[in-house]
Amino acid sequence: MERINKTFVTEFLLLGLSGYPRLEIIFFVLILVMYLVILFGNSVLIIASIFDSHLHTPMYFFLSNLSFLDICYTTTSIPSTLVSFLSKKKTISFAGCATQMFLGFAMGSTECLLLGMMAFDRYVAICNPLRYPSIMNKTVYALMASVSWLSGGINSVVQTALAMQLPFCGNNVINHFTCEILAVLKLACADISLNVITMVVSNMAFLVLPLLVIFFSYLFILYTILRMNSAKGRRKAFSTCSAHLTVVIIFYGTIFFMYAKPKSQDPLDKLQATDKLISMFYGVVTPMLNPIIYSLRNKDVKAAVRNLLNQKPSSQ
Repeated sequence: MERINKTFVTEFLLLGLSGYPRLEIIFFVLILVMYLVILFGNSVLIIASIFDSHLHTPMYFFLSNLSFLDICYTTTSIPSTLVSFLSKKKTISFAGCATQMFLGFAMGSTECLLLGMMAFDRYVAICNPLRYPSIMNKTVYALMASVSWLSGGINSVVQTALAMQLPFCGNNVINHFTCEILAVLKLACADISLNVITMVVSNMAFLVLPLLVIFFSYLFILYTILRMNSAKGRRKAFSTCSAHLTVVIIFYGTIFFMYAKPKSQDPLDKLQATDKLISMFYGVVTPMLNPIIYSLRNKDVKAAVRNLLNQKPSSQ
């Protein structure tokens, strides 16, 4: 019977803000504006890091990867969410749901690793400045970024495959804006113990381990900064780390709330409104804030962006 019922689920219904048409219009405008800011801000950062020679360093290489990742992550979910706000048909195909889940989970996993890599880069730059060029050479930091992307992709393949092979027994109503993995798992009419175990392992590898790298990196950075005799040197070291720390706090604060504790046995209709709003905060506000934070707190980025924006008028 499970095999027969499973074939009935060819698409999913995304509830989102169904039943609140006025809110849907308000959120459509807000999210559209935020999405445009995300595309513009992160694209400017990527272009500036490519064309400004002062930004050809490991730190800005990782930052451009982070910006590209934010563009990819938001593009996997925001356009379809905007369409659903204006359309009465709020369904997504089974294949479309699997694709959205894979891309979203891959981007989230990769971002965790990239933030850890960026913390290690700051540790080497501040605690071992003389060895920094040899340790963080182009081959090393390109390999670090590649490992982050590859690991995030593999993790997402495993999680998505395990989730989408479950029998759903005709229940296809997802109480969420997107095909978020925890919301989809709540629809399964089979044992999801394996999914829970793999998610716990995934949380350890992609949430806890990078966070430990970040914690110990900044512990050594703080120790090194406090030993500096120059007040100017201390201020410069703090300024290069403050933007990254701000992004880490925002990112991990939201993602831990969403994924650290899989709630496999919750009733289908009990996903709280706060969960949805925090999910939207993570999916829209965080990628929008990243380029703003790095631009406001970094003189090199501000100068590069200013030069980039002034190129067209000056060339005319």
